[in-house]
Amino acid sequence: MGTLGYTATISIDGYAADADGDFQWSAPGDDVFDFHVERMADVSAEILGRRTYELMRYWEAEPAGETWSAAEHEFARRWQSLDIVVASSTLTREKVADADVLVPHLGLADVERIVGEAAGEVEIFGPTVASEAIRAGLVDHFRLFIMPKAVGGGLRALPGDARLGMDLVGQRVFQDGTVYLHYTRAR
Repeated sequence: MGTLGYTATISIDGYAADADGDFQWSAPGDDVFDFHVERMADVSAEILGRRTYELMRYWEAEPAGETWSAAEHEFARRWQSLDIVVASSTLTREKVADADVLVPHLGLADVERIVGEAAGEVEIFGPTVASEAIRAGLVDHFRLFIMPKAVGGGLRALPGDARLGMDLVGQRVFQDGTVYLHYTRAR
């Protein structure tokens, strides 16, 4: 049986994307990226919404005309080894052929089944797809990378109506001022 984790890079005022839907401001520096590569060793599966799935397809192969660093190659290798679950009512199986599972409507029972069958941590990636599991208290680990930037509004990283107790179990400050906070669900 696995555990469920939620990782988000957020602005200091709590948003994963700004009011225009932009999240380019959250691109990690080298030391933050290296940290992501290392933490991926504990992840066995990813639950992604449509937009996140389409974004993360970047890691399927090095794009023509680009040269990935050693860390990017290692991230891609680790990403490609994960079980990928895509939650989307608009994508078809043909459009997500590289994913392991397509779930048209991700419910709490689906999340519990996926986590129950996992060998390690299942990461639910993206505030929209994660919101119901967060509200229901299913998320065991919250890993927040807080960028030194306020964006003033947009897509909240955590649902506004979530009521959770959390215990801080890890923290780190990176060279660019990004702060990493790792919380577990209070028991």
